[in-house]
Amino acid sequence: MTNHTPRRTGISAKLGPRMSGKKVTGFKLMLKTSVVSGMTLLSRILGLVRDIVFARFFGASLVMDAFLVANRIPNMLRRFFAEGAFSQGFVPVMARYRERHSHEEAREFVDAVAGTFGIILFLVTLAGVIAAPLLVAIVAPGFIGADGRFDLATLMLRFTFPYLFFVSLTAFAGGILNTYGKFAVPAFTPVILNIVLIAAAVWLSPLLEEPGMALAYAVFVAGLCQLLFQVPFLMRIRALPRPKWAIGHEGVRRAGKLMLPAIFGSSVAQLNVLVGGIIASLLGVGKISLLYYSDRLMEFPLGLFGIALATVTLPYLSRQYANESHEEFSATLDWSMKLVLLIAVPAALGLIVLAEPLVATIFYGGVFGASDVAMTALALQGFAVGLVGFSFVKILAPAYFAREDTRTPVRIGLIALAVNFGLSVSLAWYLTSIGYAGTHAGLALAISVAAILNAALLYRGLIRDNVLRHGGGWLALLVQVTLANVAMWAVIDQLHKSTDWWLAVTVMERVNWLAVTIVAGAGAYFGALLLLGLRPSKLGIRPH
Repeated sequence: MTNHTPRRTGISAKLGPRMSGKKVTGFKLMLKTSVVSGMTLLSRILGLVRDIVFARFFGASLVMDAFLVANRIPNMLRRFFAEGAFSQGFVPVMARYRERHSHEEAREFVDAVAGTFGIILFLVTLAGVIAAPLLVAIVAPGFIGADGRFDLATLMLRFTFPYLFFVSLTAFAGGILNTYGKFAVPAFTPVILNIVLIAAAVWLSPLLEEPGMALAYAVFVAGLCQLLFQVPFLMRIRALPRPKWAIGHEGVRRAGKLMLPAIFGSSVAQLNVLVGGIIASLLGVGKISLLYYSDRLMEFPLGLFGIALATVTLPYLSRQYANESHEEFSATLDWSMKLVLLIAVPAALGLIVLAEPLVATIFYGGVFGASDVAMTALALQGFAVGLVGFSFVKILAPAYFAREDTRTPVRIGLIALAVNFGLSVSLAWYLTSIGYAGTHAGLALAISVAAILNAALLYRGLIRDNVLRHGGGWLALLVQVTLANVAMWAVIDQLHKSTDWWLAVTVMERVNWLAVTIVAGAGAYFGALLLLGLRPSKLGIRPH
């Protein structure tokens, strides 16, 4: 069979080396991942600062519950439209246009997507603002009553919902920049949201009659700033879209067909969190806040590595599939799984063992008390159980999207969602019936079990379809990772302090001892890997 390589013109010629005919190196992907991880690290650090400010100023309170619901609705839809639709639907089609079409055709496709989906997003946003009371009632039925949470959340939602419009267009712009190999700018953009929210909580909220409204105003302003921030970088690479309505465009129709199932398939984790939030709203004031704080700690390692790796590998996988480089496609996926195993397993173990020290160090103080520490730590341990599953979903799902198969993740997602709902209701009922205070931790555990199931079914499908074929070294890697985690746990256990100690000492003492514990544990883990013979050179991508 003759291998036909399309001629590179226009947009293809500008985007650097082709994937076909050139071996993808682990170093190249690792370099791109490190760039995204570096920017993500900055965003996550500021995100922790933001959450510390939230905990100190608002704690696990009625106001915080109301804001989290008002912010969750556009953020959930952001995962659907932005990370879900634009990333998994737009990027593969854009990769096809890069490889097989001219520069003008590619620009026409981008303009058509910008105009068509921009108008659709505007209409969805307008409907969301109008239907704010109905949305709050659906997402947080426990808010309906006389405690004021429903009215406050509804008012906040009218300001937070437009964030969906701004951030989805921001994700679209980021998808263009990623396709051009410009990963740093989209990865840095979330920093803006954290800065604006911190400033609003610290300086604006004390000036308002209803302090919580400062956070809702900040979400609106941050969304607009994030979109405007990317415009100069698009202009620099001459890729600023000229939006036009073109729903009949072949590329738009193709992207739309991928986006619709991708909206659900890539967002099962968010739907699971939504189900947990609905049930949590029925468990009393503060439960939603406790789940939020614990989820934010779990999202730190997930965003720092899992999402960063997925962001980088999706364009590569899409190009490899477009060029029919099946061996490289499988090798890239196999390499990504090895890296996830190396990082996610010790991160999950660390979160479980150090749950109370982490929560006490980061959130304890102000209106966030000792009982809040204990309850948040319980939920964090429940979420940490599923960290490996969450991480694998982030890299396995793009293997379907890159091949323009968005239906399979939807079917798998429905199964995971049903399992989560069943477990959440069962655990909430049982734990409430025995008078257990940590009912919300059962919701976190149910979400984790659903994530593990989701990852397992995605993996089984890739193996069954012969899309993923593992290279050598897996058995040795599993043994090395297991023994290294045992070594890490032993070191952390030796440095263990009681919860009373963590609550009694000063902030700096907590920070210093937590840093010593984490560094010592990480040193033991990576030191053990080196002693067991694992070398970075063994993690390169080798087509098999």
